[in-house]
Parts: sequence; structure tokens; C-alpha cells
Amino acid sequence: MDIATRVYNHKWQIDPIVRSLIDTDFYKLLMCQSVFRNKPDTRVEFSLINRSDKVRLAELIDEGELREQLDHIRSLSLSRGESTWLRGNMFYGKRQMFRPDFMEWFENLRLPPYHLEKINGQYELTFEGSWPEVMLWEIPALAVLMELRGRAVLNRMGKFELQVLYARAMTKLWEKLEHLRRIPDLKIADFGTRRRHSHLWQDWCVQAMMEGLGPRFIGTSNCLIAMRRDIEAIGTNAHELPMVYAALAETDAELAQAPYQVLADWHEEHDGNLRIILPDTYGTSGFLKRAPDWLAGWTGIRIDSGDPASGAETAIRWWQERGEDPTRKLVIFSDGLDVDQIEALSAQFAGRVRVSFGWGTLLTNDFRGLAPDDALAPFSLVCKAVSANGRPTVKLSDNPEKAMGPSAEIERYKRVFGVGEQIRREVVV
Repeated sequence: MDIATRVYNHKWQIDPIVRSLIDTDFYKLLMCQSVFRNKPDTRVEFSLINRSDKVRLAELIDEGELREQLDHIRSLSLSRGESTWLRGNMFYGKRQMFRPDFMEWFENLRLPPYHLEKINGQYELTFEGSWPEVMLWEIPALAVLMELRGRAVLNRMGKFELQVLYARAMTKLWEKLEHLRRIPDLKIADFGTRRRHSHLWQDWCVQAMMEGLGPRFIGTSNCLIAMRRDIEAIGTNAHELPMVYAALAETDAELAQAPYQVLADWHEEHDGNLRIILPDTYGTSGFLKRAPDWLAGWTGIRIDSGDPASGAETAIRWWQERGEDPTRKLVIFSDGLDVDQIEALSAQFAGRVRVSFGWGTLLTNDFRGLAPDDALAPFSLVCKAVSANGRPTVKLSDNPEKAMGPSAEIERYKRVFGVGEQIRREVVV
């Protein structure tokens, strides 16, 4: 595909940014089914949060164009082929991963309304309603904002300038893949949907990974691309679940148990490689110290904030203390990775644990240094649950730069979860 020419000639009706309700991450659908089963009546609010405030989105992106894309997403519904794929495909070695009652609900879904306004050079974009419906806005909303920002820059470029830009980006990625080929026993997946340069570019990156890495490339988080390219859909769960469960807690004691209640519900639904702990929502060390014994028997852990090597070492010690063999456990690294870090972590933990990588923004949106004024460099944009049944949500993370929530509630959560001094790390993506 000649992406540069497609970009130069594109009309959004031909290339809508989000073209399907399954142009989303697999873990969102798994979590949505869990929420549909366990907390269907919870009311939530999600909000766009631009951590990179120097990128003034409301000055780059036309409001009419943004509304047009968001309205288009609200018109989408599952196609017959998409429904058949979800109902009948094998995911993580199992068929009928998605229950008939959930699929019937999903087949009739249209995403709920949004609220959009401009405030101090940024867009305030929020979504309110029932949790199973609102949560499915997160990934498409991020994809739209990221791609519209890219289009605003690309629209200033001529035909040949675009050709050179994409040639350089393709070369840059291919050189990364050549680097990754040298890593023994590499297992790596595409986790780059939420902050991708564009749908077309993510699809190109996935195809490059398929050819360049062969069986070392184990799949993509993007359901639509997984379906069309006949590869594995990859994903488990995310911070959203403990954030909302915690906000619903009535007492400090219930708050302290909320992250484990999330995983107890998950334990009833999934086994094998879907039993992956994400421990950092309220601090990894405290989470593992208070974790029930049955969690040590889960398949593995995902490291998504803080120093990744330290996080993995903490997990290894925890497994050893609980009588588990770390060499049989899976550690998934997924926070702002690029090839040098992937290589270093592979070497450090080879033979000590099973290692896998979720490669995100710096796979699907690494245009650093390729545009004038570095105008296409990726930036940190998130869309998070900010309240549940009228109560604010909180995320502490292992990196205080990623913390969110009202200051008084953050202090309360730190007390309840025993979070001590934390080391700040720059949030690149």
C-alpha cells in the first residue's frame, strides 16, 4: 500500500479514523464482558487527559472535523462477519470466549453521546453513562485525537515530502526489527492501537512485524487487524477495573480489598494466559505483600509503570516466597518500550522467567525526528474513568507522574495501600 499517496489524496469518508467497533484493543472487550456480567448498572464518567500540555490539541485540530469523526463512531455497529469472528474464533486456545448474552448486547450496541468543549487550548472530551457502554469509547477516542493531530501536520506537506517521510518511517521501523531479530527467544506483540499514528500505519507495522520477525511476533491487541490478518488477538485486563471497583468501595477496608475482588471476578471467567496480574494501580510492592495466596498460582504479571527491571525482580521474589517456580511464570513488559530496553530486559531475565513484550507507541507512532520541529513526535494522551456512581476514581501507579485523582483522595489511597516514597520517571508515551 502506498500510504503517502493515500494520505495526500485522502477524504475521511474513504479513510475514517475508526472504521469498526472492533477497531479496539482485545482487552477492552474482555473487560467489557466482565463488567457486563458483574457491574452492568455502574454509572461512570470517562475523560480525555493530555499529559503533554505543550501539545495544544484545540489549536491543532478543527472542532468540526473532530465532531465528524466522533459522530461517525456513534454510527458504527458490528458487522455480521465481525460478530461471527468474535463468536466462533479461538482466543487463547478457547472457542466461545464471548458469552451469547454479551454478544447479543454487543451486536445491538451504539456508543453513547459525548460532551466536547474547548478549554485553554485543549479539548475537554467526556463520556457518561453505563460502564459497559462508556468504556468502549476509550480506545477510539484516543485513536481519533492522535490521528487528527497527525493529519493536521501532514496536511502542510506536499506529495513528495510525504513520500520521503513515510519512506524514512518505514526504514526506521525495519531497522528496529533487524535489531530485534538478534534477541534469542523473543516473544513480542503489537500494543499500539491507542496512540497510533493512524490505522493504516498500524496495519503496515503489523504486516512488517509478521514478515520481519516471523513466529517471534505473537499477535496484536487490535481486534480488527487480528481478524483481517488472521493472527492472534492479544490482551488481558487494565487499570480501569481496579480504579472503578475501588471508587465503589464504601469503607477503607473494602477499598483495600477492591483490587483483589477484581481478580477474583476475573478468576471465575478465565484461566491460562489470561490470568495475568496487573499490580501497579495502587503500588506493586503493597499489592503483592497483601495478595491472597491463590494469586501466586496465576500465570504471570504485567509490568506497566516504574522501573521495569525492578518490577520484575519484585515479582520473582514474591513468587519464590510463595513457593512458586519463577521460571514457569510469564512477565509481560509494556510501558513505553523501544528496542534497546527490550534487548536489555530480555538479557537480564533470560532463563529466570518467561518474558514477553507488548510494544506500543514506539512501534506504531515513532515519527520522532522525521517532521519539521518534531511536530509528529508521540505524546502522552489517555482517556480514563474519572468517576463511578458519582465518586472520583484514583490511580497511584508505580510512577507518581502517572497518578490521577483529587489530591485528598490520592492521600487517602496512599494511606490505605501503604504507598511510601516513589521515584518519578518521565512519561514519554
